Amino acid sequence: MNSKIEHSKDTSAQGGDIVKYVLASLLVLAGLFVWFWFSADSGRAAQLGAWAGQLRALAVVVGLVGGIGVFMLTGKGRDIREFLSESRFELRKVVWPTRQEAIRMTWVVIVVVLILSLLLGGFDFFIQKLTQWFLSR
Repeated sequence: MNSKIEHSKDTSAQGGDIVKYVLASLLVLAGLFVWFWFSADSGRAAQLGAWAGQLRALAVVVGLVGGIGVFMLTGKGRDIREFLSESRFELRKVVWPTRQEAIRMTWVVIVVVLILSLLLGGFDFFIQKLTQWFLSR
């Protein structure tokens, strides 16, 4: 089997990783800070000048991309990259059904759901009538 599962022995965050986590968080927060600080609604807009919505959105996107980029350099980021590559490898081994098989299976599911819902509805109706009859005596 072509499985390359190896768990890392050191699961604790190292000092460099913690600095990277903080830096990634600060980048994301900086993008959000720009969004709210330079909005036209804030009182600071007259002093600092309000930025256009597109420019503020760009600052948020840059902060998110930068934060994700720094996070991917950490140990957890490496684990995520490895997981995604292994997932892509496993998806290549999947045998997907043809269109006709998928349509057939969909109809089977629809018919089974209808039959079961009618059965459960019938049981519910029968138990409801039985309970009403019992309590009315």
